[in-house]
Amino acid sequence: MSAATATLNKAREESPMRRAFRRLLRRKGAVVGLVIVCLFIVVAAFAEFVAPYDPIAADWSALRGAPSWAHPFGGDELGRDVLSRVIHGARASLLAGVISVALALLLGIPIGLLSGYAGGLLDGIIMRIIDAMLAVPFLILAIALAAFLGPSLTNAMIAIGLSATPIFVRLTRAQVQAVMVEDYIEAARAVGNPPARIAFRHVLPNIVPALMVQATLTIASAIIAEASLSFLGLGQQPPSPSWGSMLNSAKDFLSQAPWMAVWPGISIFVVVLSFNLLGDGLRDALDPRHRG
Repeated sequence: MSAATATLNKAREESPMRRAFRRLLRRKGAVVGLVIVCLFIVVAAFAEFVAPYDPIAADWSALRGAPSWAHPFGGDELGRDVLSRVIHGARASLLAGVISVALALLLGIPIGLLSGYAGGLLDGIIMRIIDAMLAVPFLILAIALAAFLGPSLTNAMIAIGLSATPIFVRLTRAQVQAVMVEDYIEAARAVGNPPARIAFRHVLPNIVPALMVQATLTIASAIIAEASLSFLGLGQQPPSPSWGSMLNSAKDFLSQAPWMAVWPGISIFVVVLSFNLLGDGLRDALDPRHRG
């Protein structure tokens, strides 16, 4: 057996997930994004052990203090260590991004699956409601819902999740309609599979890659939305740290202590960029038509 034939047989035997992971590792930008995201997740998970100080403990000797060996990121308006607050703020931002997107998936996938599979009048009613929600900008809708629910991190996550749900409803519906015309769906119908089994056994697994990519990109948008809500006082409430609330506090001291705004701003930029790089890499890696 030739080497080319052996390589071809090996590629055929390789699982789709392993093949996708191998493709992902070939993209340097996606790997960098994955490493940075994992680093922030670890830091957020072990914030109590990583942070050098209590994030809400005031130190009047470090009041708006410049970066130093004792406080590498400086002190804020109450003398709290900015580095410690950035580390603990990562937990709030990442939780908001992941939980709100999980809520959007939990609501959006069943509705989109029902709309795309059932079609007809039900599909028309659902999509008109979704179109009305999409007519309102994502952040504006999140602010309105958060203001209605009340200021807290939990309510901010609910508001962001509800605002992101229409995106996943429309994407799921479009993917379902594309899959429904495939031959294996017709074969599943021909052998007598009930609609529910076709939807969850044959349709849903084949639209997961597109949903994974969109979820990764939406987490980045959700982190920005959480920071915006916290900046407006509708998210994480003081004294608990959040990147958005830190920016809100820093806006009054930009001339005296610019480091108060620089570090949370850089953190938001780096995390959002990393999720976008990871999402772009996943899109290419999970695309079965990719031959790169």
